[in-house]
Amino acid sequence: MYSLFLGAGFPKWAVNLPVVDELFDFNIEIFNKTDDKRMRALRSIKLNWDKKHPKENNEQFIAYAVQLPEQQKQIVLWYISRRLAEPFIWNEFHSFRWRRHVLMIDENRRFQIEGLSKARDFLYRYSGFSISGIITTNYDMVIEYALGTTGFNYGIKDEILQGRGPYPVSTWRNPVKLTGKIELAKIHGSISWDEHGHYTNGRRGITGDALIVAPTLEKHVPQSIRYVWQLAREILEQSTKLLVFGFAFNPYDQSVLDLLRSSGKNIKSVLIVDIEPKMDIPSIIWPQAYISSCQPPPESNSVINDWMQSF
Repeated sequence: MYSLFLGAGFPKWAVNLPVVDELFDFNIEIFNKTDDKRMRALRSIKLNWDKKHPKENNEQFIAYAVQLPEQQKQIVLWYISRRLAEPFIWNEFHSFRWRRHVLMIDENRRFQIEGLSKARDFLYRYSGFSISGIITTNYDMVIEYALGTTGFNYGIKDEILQGRGPYPVSTWRNPVKLTGKIELAKIHGSISWDEHGHYTNGRRGITGDALIVAPTLEKHVPQSIRYVWQLAREILEQSTKLLVFGFAFNPYDQSVLDLLRSSGKNIKSVLIVDIEPKMDIPSIIWPQAYISSCQPPPESNSVINDWMQSF
């Protein structure tokens, strides 16, 4: 059995979503006065931080921000989830006013987004019968869009998602069900989740109500997604091979590194797909495994194919 571990480099490669170092480019559309007020406040918070901490990074800024008073903290978290939802927002003129939506998981419109077909082709190519599951640190919905409801589940097969179904025939009476066999563990939450459940779209990325673990140096996993970490452990424990795409193996991401180490004891082969692969930390995590690396596709398709076929 094998599994996929997808870090921030995967959606960056597929649809050019920003990694944490690029996150605060403020590249979102302002829809209303509330958005404008939030953005002004965020720019002020970030500018003051940058002046006082010119050599520190975005992870350190976010760690600082989540300790701010609740209103300011929520502005930063709203922006993070909104920035990752931004490429997937579309407008519809209905009943004499514009309504904003985020793509549905099983909506044909999703493949009009540049790069989503690339993500779909990769996941379908490397998600065969021997896969034990997919683990990701990302909260975007690139994996869900690429696989569709018949391609994955969040650990419970045939789970019914909350929210309306896909356009153009969406109704509240036709529930969206996850019938796919591939288990997906989003260990840092998702812009399509909140404390009440899983939804058919990432609208919580617009409103700022998403259940996400902020990308800080010391991540604290809320009780509400502990079950996701258990699912990730089970996926890793069943795996003898692991393909890691776009995960930086940063030393400060200790909780994730501990997960990979403690649950990956059966792994014998690791392939790291990255522009600048780091090999030192993986060698410590999996001392028993053969570890190799390659560049992202398409240049490395033959390398990945050979690795997949070497079971």
